[in-house]
Amino acid sequence: MNSIIFPKALKKGDKIAIVSPAGMVTENQLEKGIALIRKKGFEPIVGKNLYTRYNHGYNYAGTEKERISDLNWAFNDEEITAVWASRGGYGCQHLLRHLQLSKFKKNPKWYVGYSDNTAIQSFLCKNNVASIHGQTIKTSSFGVSGDSYDLIFDMMQGAKPLYKIDKHPLNKSGSAEGQLIGGNLALIYALLGTPYSFKFKNSILFIEDIGEKYYALDRMLMSLELAGVFRKIKGLIIGGMINMGEEIDNKNYENSFDDFSYEIIAERIKKYNFPTIFAFPNGHIFDNRPLLIGAQVKIKISDKVSVQF
Repeated sequence: MNSIIFPKALKKGDKIAIVSPAGMVTENQLEKGIALIRKKGFEPIVGKNLYTRYNHGYNYAGTEKERISDLNWAFNDEEITAVWASRGGYGCQHLLRHLQLSKFKKNPKWYVGYSDNTAIQSFLCKNNVASIHGQTIKTSSFGVSGDSYDLIFDMMQGAKPLYKIDKHPLNKSGSAEGQLIGGNLALIYALLGTPYSFKFKNSILFIEDIGEKYYALDRMLMSLELAGVFRKIKGLIIGGMINMGEEIDNKNYENSFDDFSYEIIAERIKKYNFPTIFAFPNGHIFDNRPLLIGAQVKIKISDKVSVQF
């Protein structure tokens, strides 16, 4: 594995670009997040097409040309010190072939997002740059904890977290160390076989998802298995599985860690011996603790569970 690059730590007064690489957003949906950036002492700079709407079978935040224009501006503008996605949704895959990192590589900056943004974070990881898999500027209907945002600001200022969480009955005990990769399972699955897919060998894989039927969850896991992913990784972390199966229609946000989804995952990986953590607090959930994609991470699972960067 090539040495991973950590963008420089932010200092008060630095400029954070806000862009919409996927789904559309409205100004009122971002008001709280933008106000928080200011409150923390940073200057939010909005992309030209942040609030653009383009309907083409989905409400995108502009055409592909408009969205990539904003993202390339944010990545390469020398005055910008971090880039924060307004939301996920769908559309980041459109941009991968057109991402330009010429100036970015000379001055790497933090990229923050999750959900569909996993595609962009996979791209950055392939280019040996760490990113933050954490809450977007837009909060979802299930909300987000204050700590979830605070920890992102800590990371952008140089902190590397140590998480200690409760034991889960489906956990597989053991310890492992490797590069943390992954994010939203649907995007990991969608990138398989492409030049933009994560490198799985000797890594610690993180997965989370929302709104998938149970058979679709199993299909994605089967694709990972058939691609040899589970033979290559050294450990697995499973985060939120919310609004899954029949709950899609019921909008049940009470169970962030869907029990039957976990049973499906446990069944698919039972023949593998890598240590596994269930119910890690990251994903489309209220307690969305950020993770450092691309960073080295140590996991230890016994009666106590720890994830240390």
